[in-house]
Amino acid sequence: MRVNRILLSTTLVVVALVLQVSVLSRLHLPGAVPDLLLLTVLGLALVYGHVGGALVGFGAGLLADLAPPADHAAGRYALVLCVIGYLAGLAKPDYGRLKSATGSMLVVVAAAIGSTLLYAGVGALVGDTAARHVGLGGLLFTAALYDLLLAPFVVPGIMALARRAENDPLAESGSAAKGTDISSGWLSSGTGLRIGGQRGGLGGLKAKARIRGTRVGRIKGVKRL
Repeated sequence: MRVNRILLSTTLVVVALVLQVSVLSRLHLPGAVPDLLLLTVLGLALVYGHVGGALVGFGAGLLADLAPPADHAAGRYALVLCVIGYLAGLAKPDYGRLKSATGSMLVVVAAAIGSTLLYAGVGALVGDTAARHVGLGGLLFTAALYDLLLAPFVVPGIMALARRAENDPLAESGSAAKGTDISSGWLSSGTGLRIGGQRGGLGGLKAKARIRGTRVGRIKGVKRL
């Protein structure tokens, strides 16, 4: 990954984890806890693609596994977010720009449900049956609901920051086109020449030469008479 990606991803993941542990987890909402870390990974994966999403997800999950008050095996959430980041990166839109809110909301719902199921499945493999006692159905519903409500305030902003750090190709092409227009305007104002058969171009010069030749011929003909 590039240096700017690493710096931005690390900063956003740390901020999201601090807010989730210190604020969201203390709201004592029924069912699941709003997963700000998951939404952060989704926003970055939708810009960086599947490889970048997997790397960011693994790093964010590993940090969550090691940060207190984690009470599960290290690497469990890292595996979950790595898979979710990879899959979300496959849905990366062109140039990292969302065409509609519907697609991104579907990605958020699928990620919330998928991460909960995967987390419970990995827990069952290692002997953690806490999801059974809490109720898996309630966890799925509340996780999807909370993340869906929080997503419009998190995902678009993270994607905008990631695009800006990436030097968005659309912005670059726009600035290049603008620079071309400015340069052509500067040339036309400074020299009176334009390109492409317009006034003052090569075609215009040829036409003026022909007109001048015709005028000279007419003048000479008048003198002969």
